[in-house]
Amino acid sequence: MRRYRTKTVIVNGAVLFLLLFLFRPLFLPAIRTAFAAASSNDVGGILQSAQHEFDLGNYAAAIKTLQSAVALNSASAEAYYWLGRSYYEIRDYDNAITQGEKSVALDAKNSLYHQWLARSYGGKADRDRSFFLAKKVKKELEEAVRLNPSNIEARLDLEDFCISAPWIVGGNKDEARDQVDAISALDAIDGHVARANFDLQGIKRPDLAETEYRQILSSKPARLEPYFEAITFFQKQNDLPGMQTAIDGAAQVNAKDPRVLYFQAVDWVLSGTEPVRAEEYLKSYLASTPERSDWPPHAAAREWLGRLYESQGKRAEAAEQYRAALQLEPGRKEATARLQKLEKASP
Repeated sequence: MRRYRTKTVIVNGAVLFLLLFLFRPLFLPAIRTAFAAASSNDVGGILQSAQHEFDLGNYAAAIKTLQSAVALNSASAEAYYWLGRSYYEIRDYDNAITQGEKSVALDAKNSLYHQWLARSYGGKADRDRSFFLAKKVKKELEEAVRLNPSNIEARLDLEDFCISAPWIVGGNKDEARDQVDAISALDAIDGHVARANFDLQGIKRPDLAETEYRQILSSKPARLEPYFEAITFFQKQNDLPGMQTAIDGAAQVNAKDPRVLYFQAVDWVLSGTEPVRAEEYLKSYLASTPERSDWPPHAAAREWLGRLYESQGKRAEAAEQYRAALQLEPGRKEATARLQKLEKASP
């Protein structure tokens, strides 16, 4: 019985093969579609794993996972996008650009892909002092805004570029003001953020910027990001009461967010209060958060720990933190100056 059934299967298989050969023009599109669907499903699961690794700050693992997704489906624009994002986080701007360009080539109508390609161009342009790449930054941001006029992040990036870039590569304060108006029409809170940035960086009027940040705080936004913008402003203005007011507002949204605790620690270091809790919060931030481009950098947390120790007369511990900060970001001027001062004073 078993041999008969095997023979029947072989015969039926031969017939099926002959039919497939004769009618392959009809079957091939369906076969290709089936394989593509299977690959797409597999890539979807891999992308989820990669994004989880990305969120944990394990960018090397995310890159490895995404490379397997690309090997499975080289037409996945999303896989290339996340590869670009991952390389961007480790400041490998060359590879970030390569992967970003692939994502845009595969899905030219995706505003987010153009926005992040612009950021990758910007990272390399800043590093290499390249006017050629700087021009590409503006081009990609303008395309991101054209494709999705509601992409406020892209508009904010474009505003920043138009304010800070030299005119020879497309800097233009009038165009920056246009973005402020467009953002204000889309969202009142983000409009205050954009106008404050223009007042501070574009026309050098911190008094006007403060008015915008005060309006943000009085509006009590339900998102953390506007509070962080205000906190950073008041910190740079050495306005500790304003900084604490913004921190209190952020804590009303999410008191346990690591960034809220980080900024509270910075406020305590500046005010010379709560040194024990300031140290605890800064160390917790370093231990529990990934290094991300849109969060306070670990180098900054190290520098604030150094300043805390320095204020306590712990010179060796302070110098250790400054060195750690500079190892992460060699260009930190404040940490460099403070470390040099400590080293000169050492016996």
